[in-house]
Amino acid sequence: MKLIKTLLVSAAMLLAFSAQAVEYKEGQHYKTLANPTMARDASKVEVVEVFWYGCGHCNKFEPTVQAWSKSIQADVDFHQVPAQFSRQWKIHAGLFYLTHALKINEKVHVAIFDEIHRKRNSLLDKDDQKDFLAKYGVSEADFDKYDDSFGVRRQLKMADQLVRNYAISGVPAVIVNGKYMVNATTAGGMNKIFGVVNHLIEQERKLLKK
Repeated sequence: MKLIKTLLVSAAMLLAFSAQAVEYKEGQHYKTLANPTMARDASKVEVVEVFWYGCGHCNKFEPTVQAWSKSIQADVDFHQVPAQFSRQWKIHAGLFYLTHALKINEKVHVAIFDEIHRKRNSLLDKDDQKDFLAKYGVSEADFDKYDDSFGVRRQLKMADQLVRNYAISGVPAVIVNGKYMVNATTAGGMNKIFGVVNHLIEQERKLLKK
């Protein structure tokens, strides 16, 4: 397990090194957002991955996301935001914020992808969600307490508005500092997304230091 983690982190660092050797251009490798948004922490460079648990591409991209997130510096604020383009997407977004409210997201996030894509359990039904989370020590009472709670509803509303402001049409998409959008199409493949992202982080980092 330690060897796998080491290899993943090494791969992420290689992406960062590769980013320095390529000349990235706006409109070709990334897009500038028409409506920039404020970062949640103005002292850091914010990176947001917009995703959906049911998305096959997001599932394939997740190991890269996990590896890259372990390699970032302290001045980068990375977090994930679920898109809500349909009823199914909203159900999964609710599950995402429910696991945050239960403080177990880091433990179950990758497992949710695995449950949906490998085990073919859609997790669209509340009973299926309860059964799944019970494996991680979540009681039915705690599930009912936080599911559809004010806090979860508030997070869903804020996330939906944020993604609408980004004006993206698909996932996965990575937003850098509320200004730039990178996806597989702009980057030239999912394996090249974080090369572009790393370039934009360096660009924004220089602005923070001024």
